[in-house]
Amino acid sequence: ISNYSSLEGILTSLGWERYYDDVDLLQYHKTSSIDLISLPKEFCKFKSVHMYDIVVKNPNVFHVRDA
Repeated sequence: ISNYSSLEGILTSLGWERYYDDVDLLQYHKTSSIDLISLPKEFCKFKSVHMYDIVVKNPNVFHVRDA
């Protein structure tokens, strides 16, 4: 993932919807789930812990690789 635009495109195609409750975060939820993905507003603050959260909630699409 190199930017939020590409990530949002993938998440949207997986059924995640943008949640606009917190102005300091980018948040996504699925109506069929209680899961919530919360990301820092600035992509430069996106860390591995955020990617891990995405991987755990979308295991069939994302996976962790050792670089």
